[in-house]
Amino acid sequence: MEGGRGGVERLVAARRTLRASLEKSRALGAALARAGPRLDEIRQRLPSLEAAVRPIRADRGALAAAGGHIDRAVGPAAAVLKVFDAVHGLERSLLADPRADLFGYLSVLKRLEEALRFLSENCGLAVRWLDDIVEYLDDHSLADPRFIEALKASLDSLKPSPSALDGGLLVAALDKLESQFRRLLADHTVPLLMPSDIVGVPAIAPSPIPVSVINKLRAILERTTANDRLDRCISIYVDVRGSNVRASLRALDLEYLDITPAEFNGVQSIEGYIQKWCRHLEFAIKHLFEAEFKVCIEVFERAGPRDVALSCFAEIAAHAGMLAFLRFGKTVTETRKDPIKLLKLLDIFATLNGLRLDFNRIFGGKACGEIQNQTRDLIKRVIDGACEIFWELLHQVELQRQMPPPSDGAVPKLVTFVTDYCNKLLSDERLPVLTQVLIINRSWKQEKFQEGLLTDAILDIFKALEANFETWSKSYEDIPLSYLFVMNTHWHFYKNLKGTKLGELLGEAKLKEHEQFKDYHATYFLRESWGKLPALLSREGLILFSGGRSKARDLVKQRLKAFNKSFDEMYQKQSTWVISDKELRVKLCHSIVQTIVPSYRSYMQNYGPLVEQDASASKYAKYTAQSLENMLDSLFLHKPGRTMSLNVRHSNGKLNSVMTSMSRSASTVS
Repeated sequence: MEGGRGGVERLVAARRTLRASLEKSRALGAALARAGPRLDEIRQRLPSLEAAVRPIRADRGALAAAGGHIDRAVGPAAAVLKVFDAVHGLERSLLADPRADLFGYLSVLKRLEEALRFLSENCGLAVRWLDDIVEYLDDHSLADPRFIEALKASLDSLKPSPSALDGGLLVAALDKLESQFRRLLADHTVPLLMPSDIVGVPAIAPSPIPVSVINKLRAILERTTANDRLDRCISIYVDVRGSNVRASLRALDLEYLDITPAEFNGVQSIEGYIQKWCRHLEFAIKHLFEAEFKVCIEVFERAGPRDVALSCFAEIAAHAGMLAFLRFGKTVTETRKDPIKLLKLLDIFATLNGLRLDFNRIFGGKACGEIQNQTRDLIKRVIDGACEIFWELLHQVELQRQMPPPSDGAVPKLVTFVTDYCNKLLSDERLPVLTQVLIINRSWKQEKFQEGLLTDAILDIFKALEANFETWSKSYEDIPLSYLFVMNTHWHFYKNLKGTKLGELLGEAKLKEHEQFKDYHATYFLRESWGKLPALLSREGLILFSGGRSKARDLVKQRLKAFNKSFDEMYQKQSTWVISDKELRVKLCHSIVQTIVPSYRSYMQNYGPLVEQDASASKYAKYTAQSLENMLDSLFLHKPGRTMSLNVRHSNGKLNSVMTSMSRSASTVS
């Protein structure tokens, strides 16, 4: 029984095992059915998988020979990949704002440059070595051909531009540095504060950029220069600093620099502008451009040759206003010839000559070639123009000899102008300048400047003026008027030349001669005019007794009538004559009064009663002694609105521009 029960149990167990095996078989069959399509796909890809899994099919000896070649190629490639990873590690730092830590940013940038330099030098080499080993594998059939072709395609993709491995990180970093360069400049660049009076400003303005900022700018330039982007920083610098210089100059109100010859009539109309030009140019050179030159040197001195800084400064100076200053000077030289123009040209030359050392220092580089050329051209125009006018003065004075003298006997305005003008040329301020101008002009012509040439020329001008005066004095038909004119002019020469440079040149004896001639002609003037009137009040035949009283009255009437007529005619005529000098006028009027009034007063005291009770007394006792004195004291006054200048004309009827300007400008020469 027990044996039978055990057999059944074994049978049941076998049945369960068999059933489990059948279920597993069914599951496996179902799985195989489902995997059929996948197996077909694997079967189709098997050749490529086989090539990928088993690319090397060479025997052990051939592979051993290729091992060394492979190791030598893979080593540099691995180093390149390591550096490439380091480059990408710098990306976060370099895309940040450099303001927070500029020098730290520059340090990171330098590491990037070193990494890219390594990649530039080694990436191509590593690719060539890998290329060589691939060729070795191909030549010796050590790998599947499809594997070889895939390797070649990968290597070819690395050959065109290994420098692009930084993904544009260097360019982005440099862009940020340039923005920081502009920001630093803009934050520390302000227009120079202009004093209300620029005359006598004592010192050159210091550099407006702190040393710490200068050091930052230099550090940025060092990196941009190393990456061939210095030109872009120069453009930024010129833009920012040039705008600052222009803003500083605008405070000087320099609109007049743009004036054209068509906008004014002669140098006198812009005389005030020329004076401003001299002051403004000196201020601009010594304060603005000098300071800017120093800043340029400080910022760019480590960015390359000195020419870099000079080139940068040249651009700033040219576009900020230096060329405009030179153009205005040229405009002045293009105005018509004029004696006042000579003085202004000398002022311009004196200003330029005084700035010569400053010009040579800050504009002496090749980069400032345009400024140098325009400055040389201006100096030549100034010197040639000044010399041309100076040597023409004598001829222009001589041309006036044919002109009529003033109808009122006054000192010709030409005389006043030329004497004042010659003194200005001989002044301590202008004589050295004119001498230097003449010396330079002569040297250009290979001619020697003789000692005394200048003073002799001025003496010749004065002698020509004296010759004009002598000719004019003889052209008057009215003799007393001629004497008045000569007396007027001799006194002008004496009084206005005494104690002057021209007076010293003429000598004391010559001046004394003019004074004596004045006295001489004053005497003759009185004798030929007012001196004749007292004789009309003759006492001859006036015997006052009862039988002759009527006859005496008639004689007194006749003589008073003749006196009144002559006095009225002479007074009316001479009331239009002029003595400009107050001292001379008062003295001459006093002499006339002393010649006329005492005789008239005495005559009227003795014989006036004979006619005063007559019905027609007012016809004869026309004046009192006091009224005569008052009238005579009012003679020779200059009447407002009347001119004392010559009507200067050539025989062809055209106004002479130079001497007309002389006459017109006598009172305005400074």
